[in-house]
Amino acid sequence: MATGNLASVVVAVDGSEESMNALRWALGNLRLRPDGELVVLHVQPPPNIAAGLNPAPIPFGGPSGVEVPAFTQAIEAHQRRITQAILEHAFKICSEKNTEVIVGDPKEKICEATANRNADLLVMGCRAIGPLQRMFLGSVSNYCINHVGCPVVVIKGT
Repeated sequence: MATGNLASVVVAVDGSEESMNALRWALGNLRLRPDGELVVLHVQPPPNIAAGLNPAPIPFGGPSGVEVPAFTQAIEAHQRRITQAILEHAFKICSEKNTEVIVGDPKEKICEATANRNADLLVMGCRAIGPLQRMFLGSVSNYCINHVGCPVVVIKGT
C-alpha cells in the first residue's frame, strides 16, 4: 500500500503490542510526500484516584512493583512513566521523533488530534477484547472508524 501522496499520517500507540505492530506496519507500508509527517500519538487517560489504588504496570520492560500512593500528583507521575516507556518503545521501532502526548479520553482525543492535523490517514492497533469487555469499555478503534474524518487502517491483534 505504498503511496507518495500522504502529507500527514497519525499512528496512535498505547501500551499494547498491537499498537506497536500498527506503527511497524505504517513504517513498512506507507510512503509519505517529501514534506509529509508521521506523528506518533499517545493519549493518556486522565488521572483518577481509583487508578492510584491499583496502578497499571509499566509496559515494555519498565520498572515493576512501584508503590504508588493514591494522590493525584503521584498518579500523574506514574502515568508519565508509563507514557515514557511506551514512547521509548515506539522510538526503538522508528527514528521519527515527531510525537504528541495528550491527556483525555483516547476515543475523543485521537479523533480530535487527527482532525487538527488534517491527517490523510489514521493507523492504529486493535486488541482482541471479548464482547462483554467491549460492551462496557467500548472499542477505541471502532469509535475512531466511525468518527474520524479520514481513512483508518486498523491492525488487528490475534
